[in-house]
Amino acid sequence: MTCTTVINQKGGVGKTTVSHALMSGLSKRGFRVLAVDLDPQENLSFTVRADAQEKNTGNITSFDIMTKRNSAENAVVHTDSGDIIPSSPLLSGADAFLTGTGREYILKENLQTISGDYDYIIIDTPPSLSVLTVNALTASDFALIPAQADVYSLQGISQLAETVELVRKYCNRSLKIAGILLTRHNSRTVLSRNISEMLGEQAKNLGTRLFDTFIRESVTVKESQISQMSIFDYAPHSSVTGDFDKFIEEFLEVSK
Repeated sequence: MTCTTVINQKGGVGKTTVSHALMSGLSKRGFRVLAVDLDPQENLSFTVRADAQEKNTGNITSFDIMTKRNSAENAVVHTDSGDIIPSSPLLSGADAFLTGTGREYILKENLQTISGDYDYIIIDTPPSLSVLTVNALTASDFALIPAQADVYSLQGISQLAETVELVRKYCNRSLKIAGILLTRHNSRTVLSRNISEMLGEQAKNLGTRLFDTFIRESVTVKESQISQMSIFDYAPHSSVTGDFDKFIEEFLEVSK
C-alpha cells in the first residue's frame, strides 16, 4: 500500500482536483483506492457525492476518526470514483481539539487497520499547515505538491518544505516528496514559462522533480466538478483529461 498526501497551504492551486483525478484515475486502472478528505470545506466529498450518502454506519466522517470516536473501517463510503472517508466542517477546529502526546499519529494508526484493503491511499488536505496536515504527512509515503505558475506558489513551497523536513525529523523519516505538479497552466504566457523554470529549480533544491506533465487551464475541470463526475467520465477525450492521464502514469512510476 502506498499513501500520498496532496498538499499546498496556498488555496486555489487545484489540490482537490488533483486528489479526485488520482482517486478516479487509479481506480479505473484497476487499483484499490481510498481517498481521505481532511479538508473541512468537504470539496472532495461533495464531488464524489459522499457527503450526501449514508452507506457507512451513522454517516461517520474523518472528524470521528481524528477524535477517536469511531474506526476508519466504519467510515468508508463506496463511490463511483473509489472509496472515501468523507470530511466534516467540524475539522476546522482541529488545532484546538487535537492536543496531547501522540496527536500527530492518530490518522496513521487508524489507516493501518485498513491499509491491507487498498493499493493506494490519497489524502486531501486543507490549505493550511495545521495538525491535520502533519497527521497526513506522518501517515504518508509521499507528499505531492500541486502548484500554479505564480510567485505565491514559489513562496508557499518553500514554507511547505520546512514542514516536510520537521515531519521527517520527528514523525516520519521515510517521507518523500513525489514531485511538484504544475496546474492551471497556460503555456502561451511568458509568466507561466518563467515560473515553470523557477519551479523546476525549486524542485531540484528539494531533491525532487517537477513533473513533465502540466495540467492545463480548462473550463472542463469546473464543469465536471459541477456535475459531480470525475474528469475521466465527464470528458474522456478532452485535452485536460489527457493531461491527467499522463500525469498518473508519471505518478505510478515515482510511487513504485
